[in-house]
Amino acid sequence: MPPIVVPQATLDRYKKVGTATVWSAVRYMGSPLCFMEDVVPMTPGKRLAARARTLRMLPPRPDLQAELGSGEHAPVYQAMDACRPGDVLVVDTMRMPYSTALGDVRLLQLQMQKADGLVTDGAIRDLAVVKEYGFAIFAQRRTPTAQEYGTPAQANVDIQCAGVLVRPGDVLAGDDDGIVVVPAAWAEEVIAWAEEHEEAEEYVKGKILAEKVSPGRYYPPTEATIKEMRAQKGRGG
Repeated sequence: MPPIVVPQATLDRYKKVGTATVWSAVRYMGSPLCFMEDVVPMTPGKRLAARARTLRMLPPRPDLQAELGSGEHAPVYQAMDACRPGDVLVVDTMRMPYSTALGDVRLLQLQMQKADGLVTDGAIRDLAVVKEYGFAIFAQRRTPTAQEYGTPAQANVDIQCAGVLVRPGDVLAGDDDGIVVVPAAWAEEVIAWAEEHEEAEEYVKGKILAEKVSPGRYYPPTEATIKEMRAQKGRGG
C-alpha cells in the first residue's frame, strides 16, 4: 500500500488551530498517546504543521559506528536529505535529555532542504546559531554535547519520540503548548473535527457572555449545541 502523503493545503489548515484542539481531536479519534511530554518549543512563537521524516538513534558502541560509517551517506544525512518543504525531521534519542547528534554545521542541510522543523526528545546543540536558520525547533533542552549518548543509526523508519509512535508521513502539529502527532491516515478527519470544535467553542463563549451564565451550562459543547451552531450558520445538521 503506498504511503499517504498529506498535502500542503491540509498542513496549512493545521497552522490555524491550536495544538490543544488537535490533541482533543486525536484523542477523540482513539489514539491515547499523541502528546510528546517534555518536548518544548526552542523557537517560541513558531508554529509547526509538517510531515514527519525520522531518524533513530541507538546507544553508542564502536562496532555499530564502524558498520554505519560516516560522511554524507550516513543515516543522519539520509534522514535530512529526505526532508523537503512541508517536512519536519523527528529524532528518537531514547528520551535521553542531553542526547543529540545535530548542531549548527550538520543542520545546514535542513536549512538547505527548506525543511519546516526539527523535533527531538533529546537536546539541541548550538541553538543560538541554529535558531537563525528559520525552522521551528522542539526539544527537551539545550546541550553542549554531541553523540555521547547515542549514534544516529536508522533513517526514515518507525520510531518513538517522547514515548509517542511516529511513522514517516505522520503530521506533527506544534505551537508554544507543545507537539502532537497525528497519524497520516487520520489527518483530514482530525483537522475537520478540530476546525469545527474551535468554531463551536467560540459559539458557546458567545452564548455564555450574552447570557452571563456559568461556562458549565454550555461547555464542553454538546452534539446538540453543534447542531444548533450549524443550523444558525446554514450548514444543516
